[in-house]
Amino acid sequence: MAVSPSSSAQHARQALATRLAELCRDAGLTGLSIARLCGWHPSKSSRIMNARTPPSADDIRAWCRACGAEDQSADLIASLRTVEDMWVSWRRMERSGLKQAQEARLPLYERTQRFRAYSSWLVPGLIQTRGYTEAVLRSVQRRRVEVDDLAEAVTARMERQAVLGEGGRRFAFLVEESVLRNGLGGVDVLIGQLGHLLAVGSLPSVSLGIVPDRPDRSRMPVEGFWIFDSAQVNVELVSGYLTITQPSEVSAYADTFSELAEAAVYGAGARALIAKAIHSLE
Repeated sequence: MAVSPSSSAQHARQALATRLAELCRDAGLTGLSIARLCGWHPSKSSRIMNARTPPSADDIRAWCRACGAEDQSADLIASLRTVEDMWVSWRRMERSGLKQAQEARLPLYERTQRFRAYSSWLVPGLIQTRGYTEAVLRSVQRRRVEVDDLAEAVTARMERQAVLGEGGRRFAFLVEESVLRNGLGGVDVLIGQLGHLLAVGSLPSVSLGIVPDRPDRSRMPVEGFWIFDSAQVNVELVSGYLTITQPSEVSAYADTFSELAEAAVYGAGARALIAKAIHSLE
């Protein structure tokens, strides 16, 4: 289990380690004695109890067996899976191709009522055209995925966009102005995408803001992120996919979104920037 940059994952790892340590104490065992019962190096149990080394599912089973608490192993292994899912490397997420990674996010989208997305480098997936999505996912596939299921992955992302037309949901998208001039797939693909932004921005459930390029900004660009209701944040980093659920961290991203939103232009101002970008490409 990779170490994530999020304190959400660290808190969850620590909580699991604390539960294992409590089982050890309740059984009247020490770290050394439980290591001996499990057939481990003496330092392994200490590293697990101090959250320095994540246990495997087999480690948890052996721990519970040594403590006479085998009935708790299933619950603890479930907690382990939750911790593992907070930080997922791209290699692990995409090992069977891009389609599964796209489909895996659908339940989250279906249960979310309020979406907030900020991007400093590309158009957010929910408002991408098929051509733009094909270019983005092809770039990803060539760079890090051996399985080529591009057509299926593109279809899965397009189908996910159905939530845009479902009543009761609200969407707020923020992009940096530079996103309007940079892209993959060539000029025609980008012009088509910009035209789509003009259409999407007119939907009553959608707020589309563009943060203008300027030399006197009060808030510099940050990594792209999604906020789902007020319960979860997802961040795509170079090395993997981060899920944040710690309330204080979710709040920090919400505050950042608000600050960037204040610097953005909307309506006629946003349309003018998009039109300017289209004109420069033509």
